[in-house]
Amino acid sequence: MSVIAELSVPGEDFGLGQALEVVSGIAIELESMVPMGETAIPFFWVHNSHRDTFTANLTDQDVVNEISEIDTLENKTLYALEWNGETDQLFQAIQQQGAQVLSATGTPREWEFELRFPSHESLSDFQRYCNQAQIALDVARIYNPTRPDSGPWFGLTPVQRETLLLAIERGYYEIPRQCTTLELAEELGVSDQAITERLRRAIVTLASNTVQFSSAQTPEM
Repeated sequence: MSVIAELSVPGEDFGLGQALEVVSGIAIELESMVPMGETAIPFFWVHNSHRDTFTANLTDQDVVNEISEIDTLENKTLYALEWNGETDQLFQAIQQQGAQVLSATGTPREWEFELRFPSHESLSDFQRYCNQAQIALDVARIYNPTRPDSGPWFGLTPVQRETLLLAIERGYYEIPRQCTTLELAEELGVSDQAITERLRRAIVTLASNTVQFSSAQTPEM
């Protein structure tokens, strides 16, 4: 049975984090990792107000071969990064254990990951590998994605629950909308991008552990 782990890693503890070198005020959202030979091409969303800084930081990185602009959606841009990832021990461990990157967000302090492992054994092997490679994992939560009662709030982390509840209380989901993500960010003392990411992940988690689970368990008529 698969298992999902939410964890964080200091940016300096893995190659991609060092290459992207996230600076203050920027948050980078990993969209997907597409296998290409022995490595994988990461696709990142970057807020348009930070795109010039983001691309400039990659110019002198030895491990970066090419960065391509793929798409623009509202206020952010999707990039594909061709890089030399063979020596990135964190992603080597993810690939070796057959894990799936469900989400990843980079900030100046750390990277937060949501990883799906095929089993608890593969997660344990991943943790042992990272420990031997001196990668500082901080595991926040481990849960079974197929159970709607995973954790006390259908799989939501305390931070996600706090943000979602505040958004509801302030009328973020009302029509017309009564507040903005910027106002929520100011109240919680975080960035606008952090609020957007928390709400997105909260909704995905709720759907995965309630609607998606229920649909999978309902027999066909």
